[in-house]
Amino acid sequence: MWLPLLVVLGLILWYRWHRQSQLLGNLSDKYVFITGCDTGFGRQIAKQLDGRGMKVLAACLTDAGAKELKKETSSRLQTINLDVTDSQSVSAAAKWVAEIVTDKGLWGLVNNAGILIPTAPNEWLTKEDFRKILDVNLLGMVDVTINLLPLIRKSKGRIVNVSSIAGRMSLCGGGYCMSKFGVEAFSDSLRRELKTFGVKVSIINPDFFKTEILHAARLKETVTDKWKKIRPDVRNDYGEHYYHNYCKFIDALCERTCAKLTVVTDCMEHALTAVHPWTRYSAGPYAKLLYMPLTYLPTCVADYIIG
Repeated sequence: MWLPLLVVLGLILWYRWHRQSQLLGNLSDKYVFITGCDTGFGRQIAKQLDGRGMKVLAACLTDAGAKELKKETSSRLQTINLDVTDSQSVSAAAKWVAEIVTDKGLWGLVNNAGILIPTAPNEWLTKEDFRKILDVNLLGMVDVTINLLPLIRKSKGRIVNVSSIAGRMSLCGGGYCMSKFGVEAFSDSLRRELKTFGVKVSIINPDFFKTEILHAARLKETVTDKWKKIRPDVRNDYGEHYYHNYCKFIDALCERTCAKLTVVTDCMEHALTAVHPWTRYSAGPYAKLLYMPLTYLPTCVADYIIG
């Protein structure tokens, strides 16, 4: 009785593996634009794709970030300074890309730039605290994508948007989770709208990795600063116990970080180079085995487990 089922399951798994292992040819002819290449995932995927022979156009926030990246890559890789919150900077970068790719179009866009601070319980934050994160993580991504879409449509290329497990399940207060939920919605609408043009959109959902944005000391410093600045009556309502527990929560999250950034960047690379990329990539053990499965359970169960 079980043998036919096992055979069918084996055939399905083999078919999935075979389909996803098919890669594109002529990678050396393809241009990819990546945001947030100063550190972390952006820097790693720029080096990785450069190593595969692709023509990488790396956007860095700082001159120092661009110089360090150039030292570690080939002469193919080109850099530009980009502040995704500045529409003039975005327009200038889009013009720069258009001049480089000419009639070939832009094969890939990796929207990686993002920030996490300021984060704290929602009531401790101001509207500007939320706006700061939304401007980078969501509105900046929208601005970059819209400016580059004509070039991507021309090549029937790929868009890879870096979300988070916090885009599927809200894990902390502040604008970060809001922005990542927005990335999910933006990506879904793009995927449906651009299907007719042959453009494919993928979402990356990493869990906890050792990058510049997930730094326990800086996160707790921000929380402490917000704690000190809230009104005395609000501070009394929450109490010292709540504040210390929130700091312990941050420590617990940061202790789960993985140093192997290629777990995430391999997903990005597959989304750009596979014949049949996935719509969504869950990157990391906590994403695959805990947080993503929790999103399909009843809310009361997920809330109990997350605490």
